[in-house]
Amino acid sequence: MMRKKRKSILSFTVAAALVLSLFSAAMTSAAADNLESASKEAPVSEMQTYVNAMQPGWNLGNSLDAVGDDETAWGNPRITKELIQSIADQGYKSIRIPVTWEAHIGDKPEYTINTAYINRVQEVVGWALDEDLYVMINLHHDSWRWISTMEKDYDHVLARYNAIWTQIASKFKDAPDKLMFESVNEPRFTEGGTTNVATGYRMLDTLNTSFHHIVRSSGGNNDTRPLVLPTMHTSSAQPDLDALNQTIQKLDDPNLIATVHYYGFWPFSVNIAGFTKFNAEVQKDVTDTFDRVYDAFTAKGTPVIIGEYGLLGFDQHTGVIEQGEKLKFFEFVGYYSRQKQMTTMLWDNGQHFGRTSFTWSDQQLFDMIRASWSGRSSTAETDQIYLKQHEPVQDVKIALHHNGNRFYSLKSGTTPLVRGKDYTIRKGVLTLKSGLLSRLTVQNKLGINATLTAGFSGGADWKLNIIQYNTPVLNDTKGTTSAFAIPAKFGGDQLATMEATYEDGENAGPQNWTSFKEFAYTFSPDYERNVIELKPNFFNETKDGEIHLKFHFWSGDVIEYTLTKNGPQVTGSSS
Repeated sequence: MMRKKRKSILSFTVAAALVLSLFSAAMTSAAADNLESASKEAPVSEMQTYVNAMQPGWNLGNSLDAVGDDETAWGNPRITKELIQSIADQGYKSIRIPVTWEAHIGDKPEYTINTAYINRVQEVVGWALDEDLYVMINLHHDSWRWISTMEKDYDHVLARYNAIWTQIASKFKDAPDKLMFESVNEPRFTEGGTTNVATGYRMLDTLNTSFHHIVRSSGGNNDTRPLVLPTMHTSSAQPDLDALNQTIQKLDDPNLIATVHYYGFWPFSVNIAGFTKFNAEVQKDVTDTFDRVYDAFTAKGTPVIIGEYGLLGFDQHTGVIEQGEKLKFFEFVGYYSRQKQMTTMLWDNGQHFGRTSFTWSDQQLFDMIRASWSGRSSTAETDQIYLKQHEPVQDVKIALHHNGNRFYSLKSGTTPLVRGKDYTIRKGVLTLKSGLLSRLTVQNKLGINATLTAGFSGGADWKLNIIQYNTPVLNDTKGTTSAFAIPAKFGGDQLATMEATYEDGENAGPQNWTSFKEFAYTFSPDYERNVIELKPNFFNETKDGEIHLKFHFWSGDVIEYTLTKNGPQVTGSSS
């Protein structure tokens, strides 16, 4: 995946279909009940057994794939043996090591790879193999940096691609078969000017076929080394699956693996169009996607690796998606991919596992991911209980999603709570008693006052934050389109999303097919500075005049605010 260049992952056609999908019907409860039996039994080939043994997997992102002089070009430190050991210690069985070769290749016609660089790749691969990890290496950002120009510069691109794989194959031909090669990451040709879909498919088939021929004819263990072939864009769209299937059938090689990437239902993944929750439509995207991929490959005997998965909003920061909603996403993806016999490889560009601290930035998220490797975790409709300051406290009901587990206990910190007195459970609904909530809140403390932990018979715990709040207050201010921040008294509340419209009701700002703007890309709350920043990305695509904003908070409060834009000058006033 790309991390230093914001990319459009959707073609116009896909984007249009996605907008239409916002109005599609939600998945029925009957369909949800049938998820456990949704998976047909797939043939268990040697390669399927190989891929099963790779689960779970992790990506060493933004290191050797960085575009620049070396692996530190995008801000991560040099890879260490201790890092690889630590990943293995976390329970991971496989590692994808993305590699960008562009800056380390000589001129034509030899296109010689710099010896120090390929030796460095070999060193990191060796550390991973020493830890008994399955390892995948590839051509990574080369895909959009120069391979994408293949239609315009066909002979040069193909010669360069072939030369790189010839040298990689030779270098690693004696490595054990736990090392696999991936032909190219997220292949696409649109950035190089290709507009004809069939032409793109033909070029990807040429690359995959040439890659296969080079590796298989290079000797050593490469005769049978597992080879990973991507769909166009590593997309799960049916035409892309069909095109790769044709290549795989043509190559007729039992040691091939198909790969796609999955970053969820796009509006939820970036928090746009009001998709702040892991709802039925977001879940249906998971099942529809994995069902398509399963039917295209796994059910026909070709195993599948989800070579990257996560949420696209993490490009900005991991708080773009609310904590409980992201936990439900990762829990379900882990469960359903396992049902479909697909190995998942978490994309981590440094935002999840510390490259020198060797700790998780979000232990709760990792606990949920780890639990999904072998079973299901129970969740709930929310992980936030909002209580308005100085108002009478009422009982609060929360629907639990048991996911096959039994409720076991409820604690406040380390203190067990008393069933019947502090809470009740009836027909899957947890009721927190008003007396308990009153005891847990401090009169003058806004924000999180307490955290309850619900324990179940299996999987990770579910946390419930008890939050006391006041209605947020936004103040008047002035600024420019390049630097505009609304002073805010959040009152313990948290911002969920923002709407933007003009006076006539027309949607304002980027992606004007929706009034709900993209979190962190167009606006972002800063709770330490007590401001809501409106980004230049927002103003770059707004007209002069009045712009009406609605800030939706997780408590349910909606605060209106008015902007007046005149060229680079912006004033803001509370409504």
